[in-house]
Amino acid sequence: MIKLILDCFGGDNSPNAHVKGALLALEELDDLDLTLTGDEAAIMKELEGKKYDAARLHVIHAPEVIGCDETPTLAIKQKKESSLMKAIELIRADDGYHGVITTGSTGALVAAATLRIGRIRGVKRPAFCPLLPTMNGGIVGVCDSGANVDVSVRMLCEFAIMGTMYLKCAYGIENPRAALLNIGEEEGKGDELRKSAYPVLKGMESVNFAGNMESRDLLSGKYDLVVCDGFSGNVLIKSTEGACLEMLKKLKKDIYSRTINKIGALLMKKMFDEEKRFMDYRNYGGSVLLGCRKIVVKGHGSSNDISVLRCVEQAYRMQKSGMIKLTADAVEAFAGTVPEE
Repeated sequence: MIKLILDCFGGDNSPNAHVKGALLALEELDDLDLTLTGDEAAIMKELEGKKYDAARLHVIHAPEVIGCDETPTLAIKQKKESSLMKAIELIRADDGYHGVITTGSTGALVAAATLRIGRIRGVKRPAFCPLLPTMNGGIVGVCDSGANVDVSVRMLCEFAIMGTMYLKCAYGIENPRAALLNIGEEEGKGDELRKSAYPVLKGMESVNFAGNMESRDLLSGKYDLVVCDGFSGNVLIKSTEGACLEMLKKLKKDIYSRTINKIGALLMKKMFDEEKRFMDYRNYGGSVLLGCRKIVVKGHGSSNDISVLRCVEQAYRMQKSGMIKLTADAVEAFAGTVPEE
């Protein structure tokens, strides 16, 4: 049985989306056991009249909520009765639980996961790895995307290992092509960090290194994983998402500017609906915090029930495939080949 914990508060659509997503997951996955944390009365109200296997769904009362505007380190100390901290402490204390999913405060999650759950042995710092769709119908992961602003060569290599194992285990990509985010494709490009990281990544047996990648190729489908520091990764993702959204707004404005355009758009409605689904982040689950001793998935704050379902599916597949152990073994093997920084 795969046992996961779902924090039902802290998101824009809490707890309605979380409870609906949890029920969808239980219906889809026969060997899934879910524990929901949050205001018990509110959760039970959402469950009223719903059909589900009560033996595989549990509720832990947590009356407090950590807001996204709160200082993370203070919040995790002061709000021990929050839905997030109840989930974190539960998974920390009981090895029977395999993973935690939340749509709440990112900062509080990183702090709590690092300090309370702990890192895989040998991992310097956990890193976020969100997924984006590519033009050839695949996905691309970006690791790191915001957890670590300042990184070292060793950390970039660990991100490559963790991202590789994640894509292999959760999505069945046999030999993920990993690229180093840089200002040019040539080996000698970039700052000293990138220049130093390139030959190390190139020589790693556990990573299928495909060289440098310029930001314009993120969605091209040429790569399965992009390795970068958290600052660059965050800017890369938000710039890409922002540009795509603005282009969609421009397209919509142009369509409504002329009657003939409206007629054309009506004839192409099916295609536009497909493109909308393609660009909807909710169809790709959450951003996984790689490098922790247990599985940690951070869903978008505005997640709906389908997005919550996708997050649960991510955590389920990672545990089912034994990703944590495989990652730990790969990181340990790599650590013996490089000097301590």
